Amino acid sequence: MGDEVRIGYSFWGFLGPGVTDTPDGGRSHRRTLVDGLHTAGHDIIFLQPNRDLCEAGDDLTGHYRWDAGLPDIDALFLEWRWPIPGRNTTPCGRPGHTCDLHRQADLLAHYTHRLGTSTILWDKDRRLPATDPLRRTRNVTVCEPALYPTPGAVPLLFPVADTAIDAAAPDALAALPRPDPLCYVGNQYDRDDAFDTYFAPAAAQLPHLVAGKWTDTARWPDVRFVGRVPFPRVAEIYADALATVLLLPRRYAAAGQMTQRIFEAVLAGCAPILPADVRNGAAFVPPSLIVRNATDVRHRVGWLAEIAGTGEHARLIAECLRHLNPFRLSTQLDVLDRLLRHPEPVAS
Repeated sequence: MGDEVRIGYSFWGFLGPGVTDTPDGGRSHRRTLVDGLHTAGHDIIFLQPNRDLCEAGDDLTGHYRWDAGLPDIDALFLEWRWPIPGRNTTPCGRPGHTCDLHRQADLLAHYTHRLGTSTILWDKDRRLPATDPLRRTRNVTVCEPALYPTPGAVPLLFPVADTAIDAAAPDALAALPRPDPLCYVGNQYDRDDAFDTYFAPAAAQLPHLVAGKWTDTARWPDVRFVGRVPFPRVAEIYADALATVLLLPRRYAAAGQMTQRIFEAVLAGCAPILPADVRNGAAFVPPSLIVRNATDVRHRVGWLAEIAGTGEHARLIAECLRHLNPFRLSTQLDVLDRLLRHPEPVAS
């Protein structure tokens, strides 16, 4: 392909802050990855609608390109979309319809199947069945943001800028006032069991808040749900909190798949408490932050309150920052560089 690879990039979300009423977690890392690919010398063309402009009124066309057609590209990169009944499975033009799935199908038909274009499928939500024929398609490489991906898939973690990790100052983060002992930022999706086991009983005994889309909350009357918040507010919530619990769906925990919440929290100095059922949790957090139940969570938060603002607190934050090294943008770009320049699947 030569040094520059022209990448057709398909994603359903935003590069900027977007709008509040959206579940797009990619805002924390998508622009980091795109800018990293551009800096590495690649050309990026976005192939889904420009939601930043159309929905959020954020005009980024001076920095990035969108194309509603089928432009000439060297590689197709898909942030994988899956059927969501009543939303992207309805006929075009129906109220509430989003066309992400239809557009993705068109891209696959044209580039992957008709032209044989090298395709990277990033299954960020673990929605692609293990038996899906795409996993056996010669010109397709499936990536997953997991330490232990589905056999045949390649680990591609959510990236955080190296400069963000390197610039974080543990002493300054430890010195910040943190009025909220405990917080959680994220949506309910498939997290009820983890919430019951690790968060809700601890929250009943601690000042806390939960931000995100939680539609079925009657079973937790003692939990303070504040609903979805604007994306910039996420960093503020973490900066005000001593700790968060990294709640994961079971399919994530079993594969050692960590969401972007870990670096959102750590870069703000918020200690990431991790359930012990996450596979190889020691790769993500210090051992002192791994817990077995809500009682452990409450004890860890009590310990954090005792050391808050001290050198011990700063050293813990520094250790958490070191655990972010696997997520470094430079590491993820190395993975993509191999895949883009050598399209055949890389062994996991």
